[in-house]
Amino acid sequence: MSGKFPALAALALLAAGCAPATEPVSSAAEAEQTSIVTSPDLAVRFRQSEFLDQCEDFDEWDKPSPPFELLGDTWYVGTCGISAILVIGEDGHVLIDSGVEAAAPLILDNIRAIGIDPRDIRYLLMSHEHFDHVGAHAALVEATGAQVIASPEAAKVLASGKVGADDPQAAIHPAMTPVKVDRVVSDGEVLKLGGKEFTAHFTPGHTPGATSWTWSACALPWQPPVCRRIAYVDSLSPVSADDYRFSDHPAVVADFRRSIASVATLPCDLLVTPHPSSSGMLDRMKGGGLLDGAACADYAQALSKRLDERLAKERR
Repeated sequence: MSGKFPALAALALLAAGCAPATEPVSSAAEAEQTSIVTSPDLAVRFRQSEFLDQCEDFDEWDKPSPPFELLGDTWYVGTCGISAILVIGEDGHVLIDSGVEAAAPLILDNIRAIGIDPRDIRYLLMSHEHFDHVGAHAALVEATGAQVIASPEAAKVLASGKVGADDPQAAIHPAMTPVKVDRVVSDGEVLKLGGKEFTAHFTPGHTPGATSWTWSACALPWQPPVCRRIAYVDSLSPVSADDYRFSDHPAVVADFRRSIASVATLPCDLLVTPHPSSSGMLDRMKGGGLLDGAACADYAQALSKRLDERLAKERR
């Protein structure tokens, strides 16, 4: 659908907090249509194909990429190699993850490119407390004035700028610019902004403070809007410093198992991950679209396999 719709009507539909539809979009044609941009000023249109033209799988973390609409009010504004997700709302916007420090101006440029003033971002959320995902938090807070939201364990790292000693990658991660955490959330807590609700799901394993987020988004200009549940699921990859053995930390392995089981049951019609390559985002986009009700369950299965392989390697 190529016709332009009035900005106020678009925002009214977004503010209505559209309930998720029960039937997923099934055809490739419908999936393509849901990628049509509905930016507030309707001045610029981006498609996912532009991202595919410019970016590659396992790409550089500070390589510029064009922004594109994931679904309705939810946008990808990160770099080629690291995700940053912007959710547009009538009463202010939410940004999830900031990327490496060098990515700050790139993310801000992408936000402006879709007609959003960064100073209208109200909340800055995060996936996990490593420099490649929150390294630019301090710079983005300075540019936006957004409130920083984090889990209790992640809040400690953000406040100090140093990864905790109990992190499997503690020995290999550089320090970050400390940033004040304005609100600490609990597992299952719902963060509300206008008509939008974001649910925090603690998914420790990759880091102690890792958090996944779910919310609903509606694609315009469908009438009625096509509404789906988006899951931004943390990495949950068993990566560590060279001398770290997960086998020596049964509590960490137990965290992994619980988190993976949780991911398999998340409300999830569209899966996004902090590293696009972790969930094969580019391949899924090339294959017809990101809408897939089985994506989180499939991702959980792949994560469980990776953990089993790592533990088996340590036994050998």
